[in-house]
Amino acid sequence: MIRVLVADHQPIVSYGIRMLFENSTDIRIVNTASSAKQLLDYLKKSNTDIVLMSIDLTDINGITVLRTIKKEFRDVAVIIFSTHPEDIYAISAIKAGASGYLSKSVTNATIKRAILKVYKGGIHVSKELAQTLTFEKNSQGTMNLYKKLSTREVEVLKLISSGKRNNEIANQLDISEKTVSTYKLRLMKKLNVSNLVELIDHGRQKK
Repeated sequence: MIRVLVADHQPIVSYGIRMLFENSTDIRIVNTASSAKQLLDYLKKSNTDIVLMSIDLTDINGITVLRTIKKEFRDVAVIIFSTHPEDIYAISAIKAGASGYLSKSVTNATIKRAILKVYKGGIHVSKELAQTLTFEKNSQGTMNLYKKLSTREVEVLKLISSGKRNNEIANQLDISEKTVSTYKLRLMKKLNVSNLVELIDHGRQKK
């Protein structure tokens, strides 16, 4: 039996996933969490094989939590379950240690296939993203601008576009405000924008 923990800031999502596997013979939802604290506390107390986790938790950015899980619970695989665009966040999530990325618009069957694949040691992304990655690997053309961003730069862009101030971003990512400013400059250069307004607009267009 595959033991899955669902972590999402929306209780209805967690409830829906629990109901989906209520009668499953191979997948069991062992618990749900709405915050990083709840998630990490549960992982310390009980055995879990896979965490199905939103990027948007109530207290800490999901990518930050992902790094913590991969550091402290190395045997636990993580699948990101998100409304955010795959073309930006999936690659960053996988770089940070995720074993899969699922859009919340996928079918129930896709969720199950992803869990089974990841449990067997595979990595799950959509066919579209897999094709994009293969094309980019074999092509000498220009890479999509967003693929040039590091995982941390994607985190900063997401927080900027959601209206967070420098001090809020610094606190959430546990970095200095000076470092946040440095990331903003890097983002503007990589995304070919000249000011913060254009940078925020870039982030919001990709939400």
